[in-house]
Amino acid sequence: MTRNLMARLMMGVLLVALTGGATQAQTTGAVATSTAQVAADPSGGQGGPEALLFDGKGSVWIANQFTNSISQISTSNGAIVATYTVGKGPVSLASDGKSIWVANLHDSTVVKLNPANGNISATFNIAGGPGGLAWDGANMWIACRENDTVVKLSSSGVVVATVAVGRRPVGIAYDSASASVWVANNQSDTVTKLAASNGASLGTFPAGRGPFGVLTAFGSVWVSNFFDGTLTKLSTDGLTSTTIPVGDGAAGMTADTANVWVANNGVNTVTRLNAATGVASKFGTGPGPFGVVLDANGNFWTSNFSSGTVSTSKTSTTLAAPIL
Repeated sequence: MTRNLMARLMMGVLLVALTGGATQAQTTGAVATSTAQVAADPSGGQGGPEALLFDGKGSVWIANQFTNSISQISTSNGAIVATYTVGKGPVSLASDGKSIWVANLHDSTVVKLNPANGNISATFNIAGGPGGLAWDGANMWIACRENDTVVKLSSSGVVVATVAVGRRPVGIAYDSASASVWVANNQSDTVTKLAASNGASLGTFPAGRGPFGVLTAFGSVWVSNFFDGTLTKLSTDGLTSTTIPVGDGAAGMTADTANVWVANNGVNTVTRLNAATGVASKFGTGPGPFGVVLDANGNFWTSNFSSGTVSTSKTSTTLAAPIL
């Protein structure tokens, strides 16, 4: 299965832990199959896209891990606008409103890229395999998968703090409401809450098996658990949790005004979960989706790691010819 392949490539060892909290029931709709797929990279669909970013200006950006590049895709027609070389093994993207930041896992760098022309304005050496990125308005927070730390980096590239967290931190998110940073510790089955002011630990809390992504939305913290196909919904103090089934290989997440969206890497779907009611609907994607974002019109886009494609719910007749 796709999820098993992804587990070997991306997750390392299988994790065994118990998930705390009550289980929340959900109603799952039929899987839709009308999504279109377009190329994620110009190298024959072998780029291994893991992360993607909507820039708010009509483009989705894709990190092509195996070709050391990022591609810009137009949300109007699905065409590749440009592809730019970055560092080795790009696995995460974030924006500070001006530049696109790229975390390069395999050469331990983070680069700032000008989206207008692809020029790299700065390269920062970040030890320990930088992965997840989160912007707090003044600093970039970087989860380093190989040395179990989080780095707080100023916009000019000064390391403000380096903080020890759990094993193999992957996902990271900034919560402006509480001025805190949440970190998904993939091999510890936990999430850590840090103070954004100085990186001090505010607690570490149980999640499901293999936490991958973390999202702050609707007054809660949402953690996608890759190996048990669930979301952990945490109160912002971390003391109350609920477990919600969504689909095998729960990975990247995003939110709209009412729903949490989750890419289900192991079953080739994306789940839309109503945050208030727990009602879920599933939509088909390409093989091995890792990330999901929404464009300005509410269409979803997923990065399909196994096929080197991007799936979208945008009407397929308006897109460039699909590459399946």
